[in-house]
Amino acid sequence: MRASAIDLRTRGFTIVEMVVVIGIIMLLVGITGGVVRSATLEARAQKCASNLRQMAMATESYRNQSRGALPAAVLYEIRNSELVTKAWDFTQTQSGEIEAGPLWSFTDGTPEVHQCPDHVGDSTFGADPFTGYNYNTSYLGAEGRYPFMNGEGKLVQGWENARLGLPPAAQRRPDRCALYGDAGWRNGANKFMRAPSNSVEGDLGMVYAGGQSFRHVGGCCNVVHLDGHCARYTTPCAGTHEPEDLLTDIMDFPKNGFLSEDDSSYDPR
Repeated sequence: MRASAIDLRTRGFTIVEMVVVIGIIMLLVGITGGVVRSATLEARAQKCASNLRQMAMATESYRNQSRGALPAAVLYEIRNSELVTKAWDFTQTQSGEIEAGPLWSFTDGTPEVHQCPDHVGDSTFGADPFTGYNYNTSYLGAEGRYPFMNGEGKLVQGWENARLGLPPAAQRRPDRCALYGDAGWRNGANKFMRAPSNSVEGDLGMVYAGGQSFRHVGGCCNVVHLDGHCARYTTPCAGTHEPEDLLTDIMDFPKNGFLSEDDSSYDPR
């Protein structure tokens, strides 16, 4: 009887120990899993920053061959009776064919550099094979208008029909001026970065569709500046106008937002 009682007490103590050990193991697995997940998210954010630096270097190479001019954000041309959209990253025809954009040849022919690891979805033009970033269109990249026939019957298109960005002489604050960054609005990634004041576009809906995505670990947005350095922004801004309908229906704030309330993060002057 005595031995049996001791055996039962010992067996009961062993079960308690097993429960404790299992609990500790589950806790350690949870902690380890969280650490691994955080490390994975951080690695993707670092990959994104690396992509942006490569894009900035490609832009500088383009600039060195173009007498200081930056790539156009987008130009439109009629080629063989077909509208061709020549954006800074990819060129597309109306039939959906994708060609190299201005930066492609300066990134060692690796178009994947245009893909943010944490972005899932379409860009402004849904056919883009890689996406997730936008380009400072308000102040840096020339923005074309659709081709048209002038009064002399001449087809005006491409650079002839574009709002130009600020010239090199006016770009006096390259360290504070955003060049490329994580793009985001309610429907995906708009490849044209817009400054919040709306002093250039004259279209508030367009401006609020050109915001930044704060999608990386910790709610960060990666941005590479005109001088080539990359930084993380952590606070999405609503902009000086703060229209509630556009913030909700177009931008999807605060998931997406501006880099500053005014144009200080976009204007290189």
